[in-house]
Amino acid sequence: MILLTGGNGQLGTELRHLLDEQGVEYVSTDSKELDITDAEKTMAFIVNLKPEVIYHCAAYTAVDKAEDEGKELDEKINVDGTRNVAEAAKAVGATLVYISTDYVFDGTKKDDMYKTDDQTNPQNEYGRTKLLGEQIVQEIMEKYYIIRTSWVFGQYGHNFVFTMQKLAETRDQLTVVDDQFGRPTWTRTLAEFMVFVINEKAPYGIYHLSNDNSCNWYQFAKEILKNSTTEILPVDSSKFPQKATRPKYSVMDLSKTKALGFEIPTWEKALDDMLSSIEK
Repeated sequence: MILLTGGNGQLGTELRHLLDEQGVEYVSTDSKELDITDAEKTMAFIVNLKPEVIYHCAAYTAVDKAEDEGKELDEKINVDGTRNVAEAAKAVGATLVYISTDYVFDGTKKDDMYKTDDQTNPQNEYGRTKLLGEQIVQEIMEKYYIIRTSWVFGQYGHNFVFTMQKLAETRDQLTVVDDQFGRPTWTRTLAEFMVFVINEKAPYGIYHLSNDNSCNWYQFAKEILKNSTTEILPVDSSKFPQKATRPKYSVMDLSKTKALGFEIPTWEKALDDMLSSIEK
């Protein structure tokens, strides 16, 4: 039996579609069915279900809100909730797949990509709580996969791709920051890797998964709107002050993931595939 937390979120929905295609049985939950911040209820639910695998997609992801009004909820979901899920997973002997973020790094590395064992140093609250979640999983679990991802986009939620498309409908010109570099990640590629590590019985531990190639947000926007007449202009991030500090450079090294034999499409190909699947 497989359990999904956060099954109605952007990634959880993608994962459900993938498992449906593969004819895999699972139980999907959101906060209504399973409040992961309630330790007793989480333990009872998971002990009763006895899953062999838990895909832990539930997370607080409002990065700027986490700095102030959402700080308490961010902590409850990403730290306490992860602890509750991990404790219950351990109790039933399940393998846990935990999704983390490039925001665990400070973004000051310029000469090389971030490797899985590089020093972490989150610069915002969201990154801090996701790193605490990683540490909790490592302390409690023996059978776990921590998958760090970045710049997530997909057809089942609010994300940068849809934001750009919507803005382009009403504007002739858009400005997008060009001094933050990373790797976009299609939820489909991420979901496929989550299933892959389980099916292939990959060695437990931390992995990085995003689509191949890197870019800045300006280059990402140009590619999204390449068939649009809207002009896109590069600016530096000082023109768009945000509550949460973003890493300037968070390109993660994918070699450990590639060494498993998992094929990673480029972000350009992933974006094309996603947009054409929506058109269909």
